[in-house]
Amino acid sequence: MKKVIIGIHGLANKPEKDLLQRWWRDSMAEGFKMHGVDKILPDFELVYWADIIYDRPLDPFERDVKSEYYLDEPYVKSAGVLEEETHPLRQKFNDFISERLNKIFLNEDRSLNYEFVTDMLLIRYFNDLELYYSIQTKTIRERIRERVVQTIKKYKGYEICIVAHSMGSIIAYDVLSYLLPDVKIKTLITIGSPLGLPIVTAKIAEEYKIYGIDHSVLRTPPGVVGGWFNLADLKDPVAINYRLSDDFAPNALGVAPVDYVINNDYQIKGTKNPHKSFGYLRSEEFSGIMSEFIGIIQMNLLQKLFKNVKGILKKEPDLKNI
Repeated sequence: MKKVIIGIHGLANKPEKDLLQRWWRDSMAEGFKMHGVDKILPDFELVYWADIIYDRPLDPFERDVKSEYYLDEPYVKSAGVLEEETHPLRQKFNDFISERLNKIFLNEDRSLNYEFVTDMLLIRYFNDLELYYSIQTKTIRERIRERVVQTIKKYKGYEICIVAHSMGSIIAYDVLSYLLPDVKIKTLITIGSPLGLPIVTAKIAEEYKIYGIDHSVLRTPPGVVGGWFNLADLKDPVAINYRLSDDFAPNALGVAPVDYVINNDYQIKGTKNPHKSFGYLRSEEFSGIMSEFIGIIQMNLLQKLFKNVKGILKKEPDLKNI
């Protein structure tokens, strides 16, 4: 069966689709090379939705750093500098903060407490997410989801791996839970995901009610059949609740989130960004998961190529055309 990777980008404005799509693919290929994965990436398509919110993309040729279209974090190759992989004190701190946030902002029925505070936080720090959830801009949410729906439908008959970064993981979860619950997704990979934040789990529970789903327990989308892998850097502020296995129960197939604490090595001009997609996409853990998804397809391709070569060699030369 043919395989395809479908990417969904995250918050904030982006460079134009073709460039961002190439950078995502370059990041994954770089990770393969860094970690000794001798495989070829299958088809890849990025679901690009920044243009639904922003009037024009970030410009890699813009030199005015004050311009709203200035691209300050392009794809750059890894500097090859890795920090220690375990951060026990930071992990305990993140666990403590996540637990306190849930107790403060979530009621027992998963509705939001102090909703006015969370609305203010959305407006101040997560403009795209605020637009996505706002009733006044419902058409934005519908248009973004529809792009994901149409891209998934385009690959009917393929074995699909969805890679969703940041807010893209919310979009992927919503589409797979409400709009395409019967579509089989082999592998779901969330990177730098805010799905564990109280405001997000509350919004999911709220929409569960609308679709008549039991909202007492949040679950892995029903169509995810192979695995849900969640990658988070402990220094990533968007993924501070890095352990999604605490928030989402298995689906009917027994698929539950598997959490990986990773090191996001993205940095530019000495400035690190542990939330950047490129660092997640070339991490060792991501490369390993993607290698498993690609699996035997590469062997099948080699076998097919070998058979074709053998067939050509066995053919008698056509002397009339010499």
